[in-house]
Amino acid sequence: QVQLVESGGGLVQAGGSLRLSCAASRSILHINDMGWYRQSPGKQRELVATISSGGTTNIADSVKGRFTISRDNAKNTVYLQMNSLKPEDTAVYYCQAKAVIVYWGQGTQVTVSS
Repeated sequence: QVQLVESGGGLVQAGGSLRLSCAASRSILHINDMGWYRQSPGKQRELVATISSGGTTNIADSVKGRFTISRDNAKNTVYLQMNSLKPEDTAVYYCQAKAVIVYWGQGTQVTVSS
Protein backbone atom coordinates (compact mmCIF):
# COMPACT_ATOMS: atom_id res chain seq x y z
CA GLN A 1 0.00 0.00 0.00
CA VAL A 2 1.26 3.45 -0.94
CA GLN A 3 -0.43 6.70 -0.05
CA LEU A 4 0.37 9.72 -2.18
CA VAL A 5 -0.15 13.31 -1.08
CA GLU A 6 0.16 16.13 -3.58
CA SER A 7 0.91 19.72 -2.66
CA GLY A 8 1.99 22.95 -4.29
CA GLY A 9 -1.05 23.77 -6.38
CA GLY A 10 -2.69 27.17 -6.41
CA LEU A 11 -3.63 30.20 -8.45
CA VAL A 12 -1.00 31.76 -10.69
CA GLN A 13 -0.98 34.23 -13.55
CA ALA A 14 -0.12 33.14 -17.07
CA GLY A 15 3.62 33.00 -17.52
CA GLY A 16 4.19 32.12 -13.88
CA SER A 17 5.60 29.02 -12.25
CA LEU A 18 4.59 26.42 -9.70
CA ARG A 19 6.27 23.36 -8.28
CA LEU A 20 4.12 20.41 -7.34
CA SER A 21 5.27 17.81 -4.85
CA CYS A 22 4.04 14.26 -4.37
CA ALA A 23 5.03 12.68 -1.08
CA ALA A 24 4.73 8.91 -0.77
CA SER A 25 4.02 7.09 2.50
CA ARG A 26 6.82 4.60 1.91
CA SER A 27 9.96 4.20 -0.12
CA ILE A 28 9.60 4.76 -3.85
CA LEU A 29 13.01 3.32 -4.58
CA HIS A 30 11.56 0.18 -6.11
CA ILE A 31 8.55 1.80 -7.75
CA ASN A 32 9.59 1.97 -11.34
CA ASP A 33 7.15 4.50 -12.71
CA MET A 34 6.05 7.66 -10.94
CA GLY A 35 4.06 10.25 -12.79
CA TRP A 36 1.80 13.25 -12.99
CA TYR A 37 -1.55 13.36 -14.74
CA ARG A 38 -4.13 16.10 -15.00
CA GLN A 39 -7.83 16.43 -15.56
CA SER A 40 -9.83 19.47 -16.61
CA PRO A 41 -13.62 19.72 -16.28
CA GLY A 42 -15.32 17.71 -19.00
CA LYS A 43 -12.08 16.15 -20.19
CA GLN A 44 -10.41 12.81 -19.65
CA ARG A 45 -7.44 12.48 -17.37
CA GLU A 46 -4.26 12.88 -19.39
CA LEU A 47 -0.62 12.11 -18.89
CA VAL A 48 1.64 15.06 -18.11
CA ALA A 49 4.95 13.41 -17.29
CA THR A 50 6.42 10.18 -15.95
CA ILE A 51 9.79 9.23 -14.57
CA SER A 52 11.30 5.78 -14.13
CA SER A 53 13.43 4.60 -11.23
CA GLY A 54 16.43 5.07 -13.49
CA GLY A 55 15.50 8.67 -14.24
CA THR A 56 14.10 8.22 -17.74
CA THR A 57 11.38 10.78 -18.35
CA ASN A 58 8.40 10.94 -20.66
CA ILE A 59 6.88 14.39 -21.14
CA ALA A 60 3.63 15.17 -22.94
CA ASP A 61 4.07 17.26 -26.07
CA SER A 62 1.70 19.91 -24.71
CA VAL A 63 4.07 20.72 -21.83
CA LYS A 64 7.43 19.76 -23.29
CA GLY A 65 10.00 22.50 -22.74
CA ARG A 66 7.93 24.04 -19.94
CA PHE A 67 7.46 21.24 -17.37
CA THR A 68 10.12 19.10 -15.74
CA ILE A 69 9.61 15.97 -13.65
CA SER A 70 12.09 14.75 -11.07
CA ARG A 71 12.21 12.32 -8.18
CA ASP A 72 14.10 12.22 -4.90
CA ASN A 73 14.08 8.62 -3.73
CA ALA A 74 15.69 9.56 -0.41
CA LYS A 75 12.71 11.80 0.35
CA ASN A 76 10.12 9.51 -1.25
CA THR A 77 8.99 12.50 -3.30
CA VAL A 78 8.31 13.29 -6.94
CA TYR A 79 8.24 16.84 -8.23
CA LEU A 80 6.72 18.61 -11.19
CA GLN A 81 8.28 21.96 -11.99
CA MET A 82 5.90 23.96 -14.15
CA ASN A 83 7.14 27.10 -15.90
CA SER A 84 5.58 29.44 -18.44
CA LEU A 85 2.13 28.35 -17.33
CA LYS A 86 -0.81 28.89 -19.65
CA PRO A 87 -4.54 29.10 -18.92
CA GLU A 88 -4.97 25.74 -20.66
CA ASP A 89 -2.78 24.16 -17.97
CA THR A 90 -5.63 24.73 -15.51
CA ALA A 91 -6.60 21.34 -14.09
CA VAL A 92 -6.48 19.06 -11.10
CA TYR A 93 -3.05 17.44 -11.08
CA TYR A 94 -2.75 13.89 -9.80
CA CYS A 95 0.29 11.91 -8.76
CA GLN A 96 0.51 8.28 -9.78
CA ALA A 97 2.71 5.42 -8.58
CA LYS A 98 2.77 2.32 -10.75
CA ALA A 99 3.90 -0.67 -8.72
CA VAL A 100 2.21 -4.07 -8.83
CA ILE A 101 -0.97 -2.01 -8.79
CA VAL A 102 -1.52 1.64 -9.57
CA TYR A 103 -1.89 4.18 -6.80
CA TRP A 104 -3.31 7.70 -7.11
CA GLY A 105 -3.18 10.76 -4.94
CA GLN A 106 -6.18 12.96 -4.21
CA GLY A 107 -5.05 15.70 -6.56
CA THR A 108 -4.12 19.35 -6.27
CA GLN A 109 -5.82 22.18 -8.14
CA VAL A 110 -3.79 24.37 -10.45
CA THR A 111 -5.50 27.47 -11.83
CA VAL A 112 -3.78 29.72 -14.35
CA SER A 113 -5.40 33.08 -14.95
CA SER A 114 -5.00 35.00 -18.19
